[in-house]
Amino acid sequence: MSIISFIKDAGEKLFGHKETEAAAAAPDDAALQAAAADANATAATAIAGYISAQGLKVDGLDVAFDGATGTVSVAGEAADQATREKVLLCCGNVHGVSQVDDSMTTKEPADESRYYTVVKGDTLSAIAKAMYGNAGQYPKIFEANKPMLSNPDKIYPGQLLRIPA
Repeated sequence: MSIISFIKDAGEKLFGHKETEAAAAAPDDAALQAAAADANATAATAIAGYISAQGLKVDGLDVAFDGATGTVSVAGEAADQATREKVLLCCGNVHGVSQVDDSMTTKEPADESRYYTVVKGDTLSAIAKAMYGNAGQYPKIFEANKPMLSNPDKIYPGQLLRIPA
C-alpha cells in the first residue's frame, strides 16, 4: 500500500466544482453530512467509470473519494503492474484529486515504473531525453501512458506520467 501525490487542480474534469465543494465541506449537521457523502459517492463512481472507459480491467475494483482531503482510495487486483499503474494514474490525474491511496495488488508482480510530473514547456521528447538520454525514446513513454494519452503532443502541466524502465 502506498500513497501517490498529484496536483489537485490539474487533470480530467470528471465531476463538477459544486460536487467537489460539497464533498470538501466540514459538515456539522446530518443534512450536510449526507450531501458530502453523496458528492463523494458521485465522484468515486465517475472515477471508476473513467477507469472502465480506458479499458482497464481490475478484478474487484473498489474506488472511494474523500473530498475533504482530495484523496482517492483504490483497491482490487490488476492482471499486471502496468495495468495497476495506469489505474493509479487514472485516479490521480483527475481535477480535485491530490493523492491516491493505493491498496491494489497484481496477479503478476513486476518492478514499478518511475513517475514524472509534466511542467510547462515539456514535450514527450524532452522527457525521454531527460529520463533515457535519448529523445527518440518518446514512443516508449507514450505507449506506457495509453489510453490516457491519445496523442503524444497532448500533455499538460501537472499531469503525472509513467516512465517505464
